Amino acid sequence: MLKSNVAWSTNEDSYTQGKESAKKAVVDLIQTKVAFLYTSVDSNVEKVLEGAKSELGTAPIIGCTSSAGILTPDGFITGEHGFTGILAIGDPDLKVGVASSERGKDPRETGRKVAKEAMKNAGEESAPAYFYMVASPAEEEEYIKGIEDVVGRVPIFGGSAADNTVEGKWSIYSNDKVFNDGVAIAFFYTDKEVSNVFTGEYHETTNSGVITKVEGKRTLVEIDGVPALKKYAGWTGAKSKDLEGNNLLTTTITKPLGVKDRLGDLVAIRHPMFGNKDGSMNIGANLAVNTAVIQMEASVDELIDSTGKTMRELNKEINGEVGAYLLVHCGGRRLGIGDRIDEVAKQLKKEAKGVPFIGVFTFGEYGVKDHGSNTTGGLMLSFTAFGK
Repeated sequence: MLKSNVAWSTNEDSYTQGKESAKKAVVDLIQTKVAFLYTSVDSNVEKVLEGAKSELGTAPIIGCTSSAGILTPDGFITGEHGFTGILAIGDPDLKVGVASSERGKDPRETGRKVAKEAMKNAGEESAPAYFYMVASPAEEEEYIKGIEDVVGRVPIFGGSAADNTVEGKWSIYSNDKVFNDGVAIAFFYTDKEVSNVFTGEYHETTNSGVITKVEGKRTLVEIDGVPALKKYAGWTGAKSKDLEGNNLLTTTITKPLGVKDRLGDLVAIRHPMFGNKDGSMNIGANLAVNTAVIQMEASVDELIDSTGKTMRELNKEINGEVGAYLLVHCGGRRLGIGDRIDEVAKQLKKEAKGVPFIGVFTFGEYGVKDHGSNTTGGLMLSFTAFGK
């Protein structure tokens, strides 16, 4: 039977944060198979991990820094000196292989490398039932391709590392490795069920167009041959000048862009992050020319209510009892929700019905829907339930 605990600490000493969280998280766990650890850029990450390992021993640790706080059954947790939260899972029938690496020269090759290491660390030679990934917010799609080169199409869940102010101060870690740019994965070998709901819960508007020019993979230059910023301003009634710089990031939280998968089952949200003076937009995920982009909408009330709705959907997806929840929630959505974030925590606690959960705020979310492709998005929810 799978058993889990969630614990957290906001102690002013980072080592103690890790130690206190880990000590509470392993209570009554016969053997901890994995510890998801999320901490703050205001904490000393290396010291947090040292403290956690003092209690976790050889149990694999994986995680990243979370934007501004974490969600637990006790509410939204943050602190002046940072915070640390741990979801620890124990299950005699579960094998977990964790591996990580800095980016290297080629992120796809790095994905292949960590996939092989994760299999080896689990003592397996076959593909896992599902896998968790955390990466730096830049080349997530390439890491996924590399992992799939090794294991094929295996369902993914997870999200990208984050900081508090989109300054690039985030950290990724597994066991005793800590780095800023790269990837970490956990392969899960089990016969127990896992379910994931990957959604933006935004509404489509009637505003849509064809991407006609992209620079690199994440700079949207033109929609329908018109500068992207000008096109977006026309859709939303804003002035292009008012969308330049970081103004675009906050404006688009309730009015982002979306791209549909090949069958229309999933609208992957694309978060415009920065408005350039030439009328282009920096976007938080990959784009492709000659595909349609849709302007999406959701109110703050809807962003809050979507969390409880997604938990209810998740509970319908899984058969039998749930033993733990890992809830990946976009940091940009949290920014849009603002001081009402405790309303989210209350909804999650209500729907979890006493089952331990931890929520992390990320700068990119991963998931899959209806036999589609593993993919990434921004401003999304990737909620996962582990069968008991």
